[in-house]
Amino acid sequence: MPVAPDLLARLPLAPLLAAQAVMVRHRALILPEPPGPRSGEAGSGPALRLLIAGDSSAAGVGARTQSEALSGRLVAELSRRFRVRWRLEARTGATTGAALDRLLRLPPETFDVAVVALGVNDVTRLLPRRLWVARQGALHDLMARRFGVTRTIVSGLPPMGRFPLLPQPLRWVLGCHAARLDAALAVMAEGRPGLLHVPMDMPFETRFVAKDGFHPSPAAYAQWARVLAGRVQG
Repeated sequence: MPVAPDLLARLPLAPLLAAQAVMVRHRALILPEPPGPRSGEAGSGPALRLLIAGDSSAAGVGARTQSEALSGRLVAELSRRFRVRWRLEARTGATTGAALDRLLRLPPETFDVAVVALGVNDVTRLLPRRLWVARQGALHDLMARRFGVTRTIVSGLPPMGRFPLLPQPLRWVLGCHAARLDAALAVMAEGRPGLLHVPMDMPFETRFVAKDGFHPSPAAYAQWARVLAGRVQG
């Protein structure tokens, strides 16, 4: 199998990529995780116990409050049909490995469905595909074993090759790697009962990008939540 062009280019581009990564970290607008509840109950109807886990996007960075973020929007969608008891476990900078460690420290609790938004920080660290698949598989196993989850909805990776914050060629390298990891995640999900991969296929428009050029905006969170809610209910 031929080696992908971005993999071939990594070594000769390594000094430039490292310099660009440092520049991005220094110049990036740092947005906080928004205030608001991270657990609660809402709605009426059949009971639905929901765990939301992930990184800064799951934590709602780019929104002003949690009600405008992924968790708030997702609960609002689902509470039209269900009595939702929900919990958000997400932190800025989380990798899949860090999320595993965080969830392992929680006391056992029972949920019906988990929604997972992870991967961007694995991409920026250029985590090898083999380790990515292994850690995502371990996360799915943990959801079932420790939390009784029967259905895990895992959100696909965003198109990092289009992130305005990232300069070229760093944007190209990270975009290719994100696509590679997302494709591997989709293949893994096909072979695991109870695991559903949902591609991040909303149109990449200015209104869907937060002012830091990296995170979702409130409009993106609203659309993302509608897609995920449809998969939870389906």
